[in-house]
Amino acid sequence: MSRILLFLATNFAVMALIGAVFQLLGIQGMLQANGVDLNLQAVMVMSLIVGFSGSVISLFMSKSMAKRSMGVRVIEQPANNAERWLVETVYRQADQAGIGRPEVGIFDSPQPNAFATGANKNNALVAVSTGLLNAMTQDEVEAVLGHEVSHVANGDMVTMALIQGVVNTFVMFLSTVIGHIVDRVVFKTERGHGPAYYITSIIAQIVLSVLATMIVMWFSRQREFRADRGGAELAGRRKMIASLKRLQQAHATEDLPDQMAAFGIAGGVGEGIKALFLSHPPLEQRIAALENMQ
Repeated sequence: MSRILLFLATNFAVMALIGAVFQLLGIQGMLQANGVDLNLQAVMVMSLIVGFSGSVISLFMSKSMAKRSMGVRVIEQPANNAERWLVETVYRQADQAGIGRPEVGIFDSPQPNAFATGANKNNALVAVSTGLLNAMTQDEVEAVLGHEVSHVANGDMVTMALIQGVVNTFVMFLSTVIGHIVDRVVFKTERGHGPAYYITSIIAQIVLSVLATMIVMWFSRQREFRADRGGAELAGRRKMIASLKRLQQAHATEDLPDQMAAFGIAGGVGEGIKALFLSHPPLEQRIAALENMQ
């Protein structure tokens, strides 16, 4: 809750700063001089509500959505020694990390992958694929579990949702203002909204959304480095490095739904511009970071 309040306070502060800058630059006066009855404060508040609502709803529904979309079978009572070890390992690591014990599940997928999700670090879900259990040794699986438990302990699911909410807010606010400026100042629409407002707003939303996605994905890549370090602390650095090397050998690719992709152990690959939109750093960079870890 404190993290949510901090992000909301920061968002309000930045929005207030933007409002002050607009006043200093005379944008409000320019809009009024061109007959634009636009209340920037009202637009800010509406953008904040719309920008955060989707992210917050997705966050609170994340665990149930993950179970349904991935077909996760939560281990209520371990059916064999492998499942018993899986649950005991996650519980032990959660105790070490000082968080509540997550639910532990398995989902069917030939790709070696795992993810963690949940709106609260004390009420999360950690799930691994059948492909990961089949492809990795027990030590390597332990490291992957440590990586996912670290995501939970770091509050990464909440932080990602809040950052997405912040960028959504600014995309909506700025695209609305840009649309009004072009419609009234450039095309001289005097009453209501002309076609220029809708066309310009849509184009601005697309362009700003692309830039916003780059920001969110940059943060997501930094999260992965932190979770790797956390996994190394919980399971051992050599085990964490071995698990990432195993993913390299398996040519692991992202096989999770879009809403879950940022929370998996493996991600896509790409170079150049595409690399700016990846949720995970290249495995070789992650391995090198662990090898250089003090």
